[in-house]
Formats: sequence, C-alpha cells, structure tokens
Amino acid sequence: MFDLEYHLKNLPEKPGVYIMRNSLSEVIYVGKAKILKNRVRQYFQNSSSHTEKVKAMVSNIAEFEYIVTDSEMEALILECNLIKKYTPRYNILLKDDKHYPFIKITINEDFPRIFVTRMMAKDGAKYFGPYPDVSAVNETIELVRKTFPLRNCKRYITEKGPKTRPCLYYHIGLCKAPCSAYINKKDYNKIVQDVMDLLNGKDKEIVTRLKNDMNKASENLEFEKAAALRDKIYAIDKITEKQKIITGNFENEDFLGVYSDEKDSCVQVFFLRDGKITGREHFIIENTLGTDVSEVISNFIKSFYGGTAFIPKNIYVPETDEAELLEQWLTLRRGSKVYLKIPQKGEKKSTLDLVYKNAKITLENFKIKYLQDSEINKTALQELTAILNLNELPKRIESYDISNIQGVDSVGSMVVFEDGRPKNSDYRRFKINTVKGANDYESLREILRRRFQHGLNEIKSIQERNLSLSNGKFCVFPDLIMMDGGRGQVNVALEVLQEFNIDIPVCGMVKDDKHKTRGLIFNNQEQPINSHSNVMKLITRIQDEVHRFAITYHRSLRDRRVLHSILEDIPNIGDKRRKELLRKFGSIDKIKAASFEELISTESIDEKAANSIINYFKANK
Repeated sequence: MFDLEYHLKNLPEKPGVYIMRNSLSEVIYVGKAKILKNRVRQYFQNSSSHTEKVKAMVSNIAEFEYIVTDSEMEALILECNLIKKYTPRYNILLKDDKHYPFIKITINEDFPRIFVTRMMAKDGAKYFGPYPDVSAVNETIELVRKTFPLRNCKRYITEKGPKTRPCLYYHIGLCKAPCSAYINKKDYNKIVQDVMDLLNGKDKEIVTRLKNDMNKASENLEFEKAAALRDKIYAIDKITEKQKIITGNFENEDFLGVYSDEKDSCVQVFFLRDGKITGREHFIIENTLGTDVSEVISNFIKSFYGGTAFIPKNIYVPETDEAELLEQWLTLRRGSKVYLKIPQKGEKKSTLDLVYKNAKITLENFKIKYLQDSEINKTALQELTAILNLNELPKRIESYDISNIQGVDSVGSMVVFEDGRPKNSDYRRFKINTVKGANDYESLREILRRRFQHGLNEIKSIQERNLSLSNGKFCVFPDLIMMDGGRGQVNVALEVLQEFNIDIPVCGMVKDDKHKTRGLIFNNQEQPINSHSNVMKLITRIQDEVHRFAITYHRSLRDRRVLHSILEDIPNIGDKRRKELLRKFGSIDKIKAASFEELISTESIDEKAANSIINYFKANK
C-alpha cells in the first residue's frame, strides 16, 4: 500500500522530476521541480489557488514517484522525454504533433525515393529543409517527380535482386522501372544527383546541360526530344522558384501568441523567413482555466520544440516562466544559441500583436464551429433516440469491429463516441487470444467478454479504494453499443451482456450491396434511415472510425511480425533485444543503417550483439 504521508515527508530538497500515477498505475502527469520537496507537497495542500484541472488531477493521484537530477536543466530534459514516452492526460499534449516538413531522399537505398516527411532521423538518408510552407513543398515534390523519373513505390529494390513487372508509372514515363532492371544503379543515381543538386540550389548547371542537349536534339531534327527537354527546363525553373519561397534566408524567427477565454487557450505560431510571414500553425489547448499565460507558453515551448526537428535562432513570446532555463534547453537542442525575447515596442511587438489577434480569431472560430457541431450532434442523437425508442440520449456510444486477412492475426477494436464526438483516449485494441482462424462471431465474443470483465473488476477495485470512476479505463459503461454488422454480431453482444447481467441496448450497423450503410438492426428488426439525415452521418462516422481503427492495428501487428521474423535470424539477438531494437529504431532499415555506436547505446545491446547485427546485414546484402 502506498503511504502518501511517508513519501511526502521524505521528499528530497533537490531538483528532479516527479511522476503522478492513478490507481491503475497509469502515468497521469509528469512535472519537473527545482526543489522536489516544495513542488510536490503543493499539490496535496488545500489551496483555493488550484485550478479545476489541478484539482481533478490530484483527486486521481493514487501514488507518485520521483527521479533526482543534478540540475534543473537535467530535470527539464528528463521531463520532456517522459512526457513523450507516457503522453499523460494532464500534461499539455499537442495532439497533431505538427513538425516542419523536410524533403527526404533515401540515398541509403540502391534506388532512392523522394518524398515529404516531418521526422528527421539518422537513417543514412539525405534531408533537405526544414520548410515552413507545406503547400510549396508538396508542389515541389510533384514537379520533381514529373521532371525526374524516380520511383514512387515502397518496394525494397536492389540491383541484383529479383525482377518484377513494371507498374503504371513506368508506362506513363514517371519511373525508369529499376524493379525490372530497365535501368542500372549507376544511371539511376545520376538522376538522383540531379535532384539533389537542384534542391541544393545548383540549378544553373543542370539547366545549362539540358539546354545544350535540347539544341543538339533540334540540330538532329529530334523535335519531340527537344520539346521534352524544353518542358523539363520550364519545370526546373518552377522548382527553383518554389525553392526560393520555401527556403528564404535562414536567419529564422518564430512568434508565439496566446489567447485564452474562460475555458481554453489557442497558441498561434508565425514563421518569419527573410522578413516575410511564410507559414503559421495553431494549437487549441483545452481546460486552461486559471492557468497563467506564461505557464501556457512555457509548457507549449517544451512540447512543440521538444518534437520539431528545427528550432530557430530567435523566438518571440509575450511572456514566459523560466526563460533562462528554456533558452539553455533550446540552445542544447539546436546546437547553437537560441534567444527567447519579449519585445516591448517596434516592429517585433507589432508582429506579436498580430499573432495574438490571429490566436483570438482562431479560438473564437473554433468555438463557433464547436457549438455548431454540438448542435448537429445533439440533433443526430435525438433522432437516434427516437428511431431506437430509447429512454434517454445515448451520451456514450461504443462500437466494435474485427479485422483479419485470410484468418491471420485477428484483432478487435473498440471506439468510443461521447456527445457525438470521438473520444480517442478511450479507444481500445484487442489481440484475439482464444480463437483460431477467421471466426468473427467468436472473436467478438472474446473481446466483449474481456471489455466488460475488465470493467466490472475496475469498478470493484475503485469502490474498495473509494476513488473516482475516472481512474479506470473500462469502468464507464456505454449507453448504447453499435456493432459493425447485422443480426449475428448483435446477438453475440446481447449474449455476452446477459452473461454479466448488464442491460445495455445493442444495435447493428448494416450495409447494402454497394457496401454503404443503409440502416440499423435493433430488437431483431431493421430500421431504415434517410441517407442524408444527421443521424446517418453520425452512424457512418462511427462505422468508418471503428473499421479504420481495427485495420490500423492489424497492419501494425502484421508489420511487427515481419520485423520479428527477420531479427530472429540474427545470432545473439533474443526476444528482449529484438524488442529493444524495434523500440529504439522502429524499422529493419534503420537497424541495418545504424552505426556500431548507435547499436551499443541501445539498452541490453552489448559489443558482441552489435557486431552480430552488423555482420548479419553485411552477409545478407
């Protein structure tokens, strides 16, 4: 049993990180402190200054732990890493995790690909950017692909590998089909080098060469070839113009503005390049009532710049906590000095005022749309209540689906909609354990039993501890269950509920011959629904979401199985080491490209294991 008083009494007077957990040992908050003893004790003191969010968090704390560090800077770094790892519900989390985009060329492959990515990794590939203007980057990629016939597929192609039939891109002239050995590695990489030269600003050399080729083709009366080269020159000019837009000058500045209403906040970020606003992004941060703007800004900086690959030299803010500490941390991440500045007058202050106004407009528009959507969802739920003749509006709806491919890796998914909106934090995935083969009915039976057994167990545990139901993952039961299917799926759900003596209405979402939702099965009768009604739109959203969630999980398991099968062939790499490698690198290609130093920095990988990995991939090129 966790002795709260004892642990509070014995907190050290040192810097560090504290981790709050609920009754299920889930991490619900991570924070840092200059003096652990003072900071952690504040949470458990009766204080009217606590915000509603803090009060809610404290009511859910069942235990806490702490990690002592040598300095506040170390604590800040550790805090950011732990927030990324646990994504605690009471920390500010930027759900869309927007990062500056890069153009990536996979030069670590025999036949490289080019595409846009928002994550930069040490994987042997070549990265260009980062760029704040996403649309310009996408247009650049499209122009490059039309001008330079690089492959667009995700196949693993080697020069001496097996040949396959070329795809449509070859036949329309957008790929040289290295998969069919229609081009060798040397010639293909000449095209790749041209693309890299172009992205590096060496367009004049390429254009000069193409103009010479065009003139020779004209002299030889090869007019079609000359026209194609002329079009290529025009395309390169367009790419060069786009490059000017998206690169600008790298004396970069970001401006952060915050507008808060009585409940939420909006953080707006403007990206200035070469004295011009070239891009902006916004983030809605919910439940910030009672939180100072300086605290919102500080937490945002840690979350946003802890995830993005690029940090500018100057960041302008209206105010912030611990500016000096944040500057040190940002400087450490960037590799050169970063300045957090609070402009008081002049052009920078005017720009910051503009960002604030945009944050205000964005939050107001968000609220208007939120209210409009709420009205539409309320109408849809009222229609659903009338159609099914329910006693009350189904505030919480749960939907279930099974996914498998040819009976392999059957998985189940549960999605949750509250007040007509998806509640992602309550989504659950189930790997089928007891059913062999493609038996959807029995797979549904298994996941429903597990879901409601977990729920009943949690309710019992929470009642014994005299805690709030918000501590649990499964203890809040739905007002309505919507099965992705017809009578069979509905009957399975009703049988499971009867086993547990639980009374919840269950309906099934049925589709027509064209795989479009046509209505609901309820009380063994089909209820037709107008395809243009609000309730049909809600049903379709729920059905699409549960299907998407199941398919996504199935693919991740399938990919993981393939990864494991390859790693199992490497000597000295057991199950634990396989998991550590996959957790750190995420893919076989990244493990293959990792250096000896990177490998041995992985937990549980020693020098012998690292050499085994390197030797295995060398022998299997």
